[in-house]
Amino acid sequence: MRLFPRRGDGQPRSWPVRILRTLLLVALSPVPFILLFAVVNPPVTMVMLQRAGQRLVAGDTPAWPVHTPVSRRAMSPALRRAVLASEDDRFYLHHGIDFVELDKALERRKRGGKLRGASTLSQQVAKNIFLWNGRSFVRKGLEAYLTLWLELLLTKERILDLYINLAEWGPYHFGAEAGARYHFRKSAASLSREEAARMAAILPAPRRWSPRGSVASRRVGAILQRMQYAAPRTEAPK
Repeated sequence: MRLFPRRGDGQPRSWPVRILRTLLLVALSPVPFILLFAVVNPPVTMVMLQRAGQRLVAGDTPAWPVHTPVSRRAMSPALRRAVLASEDDRFYLHHGIDFVELDKALERRKRGGKLRGASTLSQQVAKNIFLWNGRSFVRKGLEAYLTLWLELLLTKERILDLYINLAEWGPYHFGAEAGARYHFRKSAASLSREEAARMAAILPAPRRWSPRGSVASRRVGAILQRMQYAAPRTEAPK
């Protein structure tokens, strides 16, 4: 009686080989989707599904969040610049994980300050598409792995497109187009420079903050100042 079934070449397939092949398939499983996202906007993300589940549990209608993806030509250039100024000023200087900002965040924590997130736009895209909201080490590890694939297979401009079209810009409103119409009753292409900065100012907490609120008003000045130089930035901010 044979311990392992034989393949066509007459060689047994051991359990370690099977496990290794399975792990390899799992590790490479995001690749076809990421390649597809180079030309197609994801119709749904894990974060959208999470929000839909929350609405169903709460009995809110409609349960499905508003999601309106648009092309790059349908976005205000000021909005793209504002997102970089607000969320990831070193976007073109790192390869998905910004170790400079990560070191700064850890140093602030050592001095007794609050541990502020140092997630890059690429990490946020990876989380939004594939993962769930949370702060566990497992989720952060998966996020880092997926981020490396995003940076390897997609251009920086495409990652920025995905971020703008997939981020939550208001309560249950995903994508800058849906956010612009929700907050300003206009398209994302029609946003002024200050409106774009105010939209970007609420990205850390879009369900609680308003572009016209006090938090956005405090943040908008610094964002507008960073927007004065053109992107991509080719040297580290001073």
